[in-house]
Amino acid sequence: MRVMIRYTVRPERVEQSVALLHAVYEHLERARPRSLRYDTFRLDGSGSFLALIESEGDPVAAPHHRLASFQRYRAALSEICTEQPTVTYLDAVGSYRSE
Repeated sequence: MRVMIRYTVRPERVEQSVALLHAVYEHLERARPRSLRYDTFRLDGSGSFLALIESEGDPVAAPHHRLASFQRYRAALSEICTEQPTVTYLDAVGSYRSE
């Protein structure tokens, strides 16, 4: 399953969001879940973020959801967002040179 999540954080909280994300990615590097691909992008240097997640099965049960660092990040989003996360399920139509 592939999902796209988009959200916007308050301008004064962008650095906090980035620091929390770095903790998640450090934790993922140590845990190395096999059935997960997880990318996060900051859009045009703004407070808007886009996450692309690919995992097997139900995205709610994806391996990163069990990480304490991810749970801290999700908890912080409810306080620091001006636009709460929206989830879009993606159906691949085609791709070129994607890993």
